[in-house]
Amino acid sequence: MVAKILAFSGSLRAASVNRKLLKLAASELREAGAEVTIIDLNDYELPFYNQELQDGGFPEASDKLRELVEAHDAVLIVTPEYNFSFPAVVKNVLDWLSRYRPQPFGGKHGLLMSASPGFVGGNRGLWALRVPLECMGVHVHPNMFSLAQANKAFADDGTLAEDALSARLKSLAGDFVSRVDKANA
Repeated sequence: MVAKILAFSGSLRAASVNRKLLKLAASELREAGAEVTIIDLNDYELPFYNQELQDGGFPEASDKLRELVEAHDAVLIVTPEYNFSFPAVVKNVLDWLSRYRPQPFGGKHGLLMSASPGFVGGNRGLWALRVPLECMGVHVHPNMFSLAQANKAFADDGTLAEDALSARLKSLAGDFVSRVDKANA
């Protein structure tokens, strides 16, 4: 069975370095044998989570996201770091999806990545993101990929300029697909 991975960026900005990394990571995952579906969170307008809204029924965008998560074996989230955490748009998606039973993320595999012009590469935000995902039952890969100085890290063709970083991304993608495949066997 081919690993099916749902992928999205926590950045809503079209020219985001996180979106560049998402595209590159998806390519590496496909090379490793996975089927990758990339979505844009701009296409899923959700109000901020509020139980009073939920009492009237889940928003259509929330239902669509739940269906997408359920239809995949794993998720790839490539997100910037905002104030030592992750963006509200990602938190809001998690807040809405956490309310469904059974839990759509339960038993899924997760791979976390970030890109930042800073020297830490968004790593602190990934650690913050692990907590709610693991609490929702996601098997988050032990290794995360943080791309520091991302504004200088990409070659003109969209690949990573440094061979060592490129090899690390390829290795991580291969290991992740292997783990998902083993879980599906």
